[in-house]
Amino acid sequence: MLMKRFFFIAIFISIVFSLNAQTNLNLLSEAEKDGITVYWDSLSGTGVLEKSGHQISFKADDPFVLQDYKKIVFVDAPILKNGTLYVSRKFITDANAFFKQEFSGSEYKVGAIVIDAGHGGQDPGAYDTYTVNGKKITIKEKEVTLKVSKMIYNRLKQAYPDKKILMTRDKDIFLELEERTEIANSIKLKDHEAILFVSIHANANPDKKASGYEVWYLSPDYRRNVLEKNSKIDNSVYNILNSMTEEEYTTESILIAKFIMDGIQAQIGNKSIQRGIKAYDWFVVRNAKMPSVLVELGFITNQNEAMNLLDDDYLQKLSLGIYNGLSAFVTHFERSHGFTGAK
Repeated sequence: MLMKRFFFIAIFISIVFSLNAQTNLNLLSEAEKDGITVYWDSLSGTGVLEKSGHQISFKADDPFVLQDYKKIVFVDAPILKNGTLYVSRKFITDANAFFKQEFSGSEYKVGAIVIDAGHGGQDPGAYDTYTVNGKKITIKEKEVTLKVSKMIYNRLKQAYPDKKILMTRDKDIFLELEERTEIANSIKLKDHEAILFVSIHANANPDKKASGYEVWYLSPDYRRNVLEKNSKIDNSVYNILNSMTEEEYTTESILIAKFIMDGIQAQIGNKSIQRGIKAYDWFVVRNAKMPSVLVELGFITNQNEAMNLLDDDYLQKLSLGIYNGLSAFVTHFERSHGFTGAK
């Protein structure tokens, strides 16, 4: 009896050792050897492998991966230990086999861009009054956002005549937040087309010294349903697909935000300060079922910045910076067959 017990203990130790041995390869080191690019988001515990126009989305400790955002495959789960990702030899071998497949030829492109001018109508947004050359001037957020949105719209229309370029409002009218996102969510796209949503705002703060521009994206802590329910898809599979699509949108939104920040910085230099890329569950991006960002142009409550926001030349620079950021994202998205990982 004692011998049997030792026998089973030995088998158990052997199995545990075998399982550990299966996942003892450092993913980053192995990927570098094979020319695979790894994009990893430590906050959500998800990542993407990319090579030859193909992508594999994965999650730490999850035995499922999503290939090219459409096919779920069962694998040896990647393991996260002390901040390092480990995988099995089979995981790497299977990934390389997938990357060697002929690209399907489906052309991924950005099919539509929606520019949302914040506030409007009876909702002025942030506002403040200043004396300029002896005259009282009230600057209103709704007017600044509409001006900049029109400038961005005109640049996009000229650059992309083949894409749907839309504004949620092109005049001084009031729209509920739900109406703004519904405009974007209702756009019909072809297969392999994406849509981008950019909401333009200006900031305010009781501290009159507060200044600078910033770009927000939806916090990864906020989860939403971005895929339509399909009775043919099992709930567990739907949840996996929805989660991976959500992570894809978050990654794309972060990349758009980075490109826009860089674009604005290049245009206005030290005219204003860069406050960074931030995450929050703003309603207007929370309900947009697509990559979406919210741009804060500057602080209306800061007199120096308010004077800039009253200057059409300055607004042109802001709009050019945002346009250049969007254009950079479109180019990256379409050249990489729709892959938008952010390191």
